[in-house]
Amino acid sequence: MTDTPARHETDDPPRSDGHGSTEEFVEQWSNAAYNCFSSGHKFCREVCPVMQVTRNESWTPTAFHANVVAMEQGELEIADIAEDYVNCTGCGACELRCPNTLFTGDFYRFRTRTVDLVKAVRALAVDNDVHQQGWQRWNLLTDERTHEPVLGDTPVSQEHVRDWSDGLNIPVGGETILFVDCEAAFYRTSVPRAVAQLLQHAGYEFGLMNEQWCCGGPAAEMGYVEQSKRFARHNLEDWRAGGVKRVLVLDPHDYITFTEDYPKYFGDDYDIEIVLVVEVLAEMIRDGRLKPAVPVERTVTYHDPCRLNKRKGVWKEPRQILSAIPGLVFHDVDRVTQWSYCSGGGGGLPIEKPELTARISESRVDKAAELGVDTLVSACPWSERPLSEAGDARQIDVTDIHELLAESLGIEVGGSRGR
Repeated sequence: MTDTPARHETDDPPRSDGHGSTEEFVEQWSNAAYNCFSSGHKFCREVCPVMQVTRNESWTPTAFHANVVAMEQGELEIADIAEDYVNCTGCGACELRCPNTLFTGDFYRFRTRTVDLVKAVRALAVDNDVHQQGWQRWNLLTDERTHEPVLGDTPVSQEHVRDWSDGLNIPVGGETILFVDCEAAFYRTSVPRAVAQLLQHAGYEFGLMNEQWCCGGPAAEMGYVEQSKRFARHNLEDWRAGGVKRVLVLDPHDYITFTEDYPKYFGDDYDIEIVLVVEVLAEMIRDGRLKPAVPVERTVTYHDPCRLNKRKGVWKEPRQILSAIPGLVFHDVDRVTQWSYCSGGGGGLPIEKPELTARISESRVDKAAELGVDTLVSACPWSERPLSEAGDARQIDVTDIHELLAESLGIEVGGSRGR
């Protein structure tokens, strides 16, 4: 199973949380900033989903690095630039397309790390008491409820975190547990129900956490690193108390958090195996443990979630699953082209700028419509809400890949699609 991204195979710029003074921050990040190519060849700009819909040069990867140079020269303070760094979904497309990666990376063992820089600037802002109103409120509510509030009026509390599993007879505890992100647990409950029933159908044993909290990843992405660490510590202690050795994750955002943030927080103490469900299901299909037989008469294309395709290199397995479903007409778009596709649902953008997320999702659905499909398939609950809203206007259904596979196995999923 893939548990670390290929881009970590080489030496990287510092992975600062942003803590400390501005001077310390600049010292840590100035070399990475100076290494940013500002050649104007649009390598990073034209794959940036925010740049595609706004054309705002202040919100480009190049500008994010240039600001660090300006801070070093004493021309800018964190309060001057913090708001600009809201405009990033954390998709990672700019890193893949940067000339540092394409031309010099293999030789000089250097990779541009714009996603980490954005997170570090956001953390520096919080450390200096510079807050974005929506993010601050979101994290205060998450801290109170131990779960993200979830956009809209959906009630969220520890008492109801396992409600999605009603009637499925899933035990609590065991060596392998399924972690369900807040969006899926409280809002799009059909997704975890599909995942759980697929695993049960294949005879895969798993349980649930005794007391699951939010993974902490969104807090870290918005700059609230200490809150993220507290949530991570709680979850790890819960896993250890229950004898957990393996954590199944269905959401790409959790997968990033557990395989990148948690190892950074806990170092060698972190010995939990993290397994992505979509990879498990693809393996089960290859091994014959899952045999899709019910025709699903749809014309579909697949939306590569940014945190799987771009940041983790996971793109084969979802396509293997879709290719195994009878009745589907699958119009694929190659994974490299999809480096420039995004739902706009990541990096805290929907919380601060929902209108910008909507424009990015509309652009993505427009690309699907050009293929003449009736269904856009995703493997990320966080992308499915904005994509669904955009899809309604184009009469394109947005469906999770786990639900589609369950349908092809004759499984009645139930639950809510959050619509």
